[in-house]
Amino acid sequence: MTDIVITEFMDEAAVASLRERYAVHHDPELFGKPEELARLVATVPALIVRNQTQVRGDLLAVAKNLKVVGRLGVGLDNIDMAACAAREIKVFPATGANSLSVVEYVIGTAMTLLRGAYFANAAMLAGEFPKTKLIGREIAGKRMGLVGFGAIARDVARHAQALGMSVAAYDPYVPADAPAWQGVEKLELDALLSTSDVISIHLPLTPETRGVIGAAAFARMKPDAILINAARGGVMDEAELVAALKGGRLAGAALDVFEQEPLKADGAKLFAGTPNLILTPHIAGNTIESNGRVSGLVAERVIAALEGRA
Repeated sequence: MTDIVITEFMDEAAVASLRERYAVHHDPELFGKPEELARLVATVPALIVRNQTQVRGDLLAVAKNLKVVGRLGVGLDNIDMAACAAREIKVFPATGANSLSVVEYVIGTAMTLLRGAYFANAAMLAGEFPKTKLIGREIAGKRMGLVGFGAIARDVARHAQALGMSVAAYDPYVPADAPAWQGVEKLELDALLSTSDVISIHLPLTPETRGVIGAAAFARMKPDAILINAARGGVMDEAELVAALKGGRLAGAALDVFEQEPLKADGAKLFAGTPNLILTPHIAGNTIESNGRVSGLVAERVIAALEGRA
């Protein structure tokens, strides 16, 4: 009898630690096999997922013995938290374990977009040497604007300051007297969007945040600003982003998250021919190092819950 079902990729050392104590079924592609997944979760007390497994509706209904859900990441929009709470199912995200990877993604893509040098490869392979055309900008001295000021955004702020950036943030849920604001300017959203050189989104996807970065938001941004979204795709209107980039109203963007995930051919058509745009497949928080930390932390918490210690 299976005790733990893991529906997406997980560090093998962490899976091995689970197998020392429990019967584990690990299939990194199980999230895409709904009938098999429903059959497997019908009797298990523990389920471990990333962001592509929807722990809600029919899946929760069939999981009659479910006691704990481990989330290999921090976002919880793919888990029906209210339903889990009603059934006293414990949910354990890997809070903090992938923060550094996300921070490095934000800073790294900001530098890449400001320099614009990623355009050079194709030109040079074609025999060109566009030295005078690709004069980019330094990150030092620029303003980092953080939309949302949770734990990861605060880590971004510290790294940005170390690089010589000034930092502003918008988050109505962080009290004005919170220590986190030390060295960071607290702004309303309109002011942040209109004055920042680099805008990084750090919002969860909720009914309140869905579509908050839309046409009005893009209209307020500086035309030489760049935007990075490694949070959740639904908080931003992708069509409006494309229109801003194609219309020269925004200098560049990097998207790691999308309204449709995984992004398939039909959804990807929207971005075709868009200048100054970097697309990545929801990998900001996934590195070899962070996968080990995330997986190990979730394994520990699931074991503790199953043994009545959490």
